[in-house]
Amino acid sequence: QLIAAGTIDPSAHNIFRVAASGEAEQSPERFTTSPAPAVRKALSRATSGESDKEGAALRDFVDYVELNEAFSVVGIANAKLLDFPMDRINVNGGAVGIGHPLGCSGARIIVALCSILAQNDARRGAAGVCNGGGGASAVIIERV
Repeated sequence: QLIAAGTIDPSAHNIFRVAASGEAEQSPERFTTSPAPAVRKALSRATSGESDKEGAALRDFVDYVELNEAFSVVGIANAKLLDFPMDRINVNGGAVGIGHPLGCSGARIIVALCSILAQNDARRGAAGVCNGGGGASAVIIERV
C-alpha cells in the first residue's frame, strides 16, 4: 500500500514480500528433511502450480535458499532432496556457523535471505526451518 500511495520509492529501498508459505510433516525421526516438502508446497503456491509441472526445478524459480541447520546435515540433505545447488544455500553461513538463536531462528534466516537477495540483485528466495517432531515451515520471499 505504501508503494502504491507513493510513500515509498521501491527503487531507493529494498522491499520484500512473503509470496507464499508452506507446512509439511513427516515422522519425527525424519524431521531434518521436512523442510524440502515444505519449500515445495510454498513454491507451488507462489507459482500457482507452475513449479509442480514435469521437468520444473526449484532453481528455475528460486535464486537462493536459506535453511535453518538444527544439525549440519540439514542443509546438505535438503539441497539433495530439492536438487538445488549448494553454492546458493546458506551462502553467508548457516546456523551452525552463525548461530541458532533460541526462539528466533526463523527471523534470522528471513533477514539473511533478504540481505542475500539484495546483495545479489536477486528476485526470489526460499527459507525453511524444521520444527522438531517431524514438522517444517517454509516461505517464499520476493523482492518487490
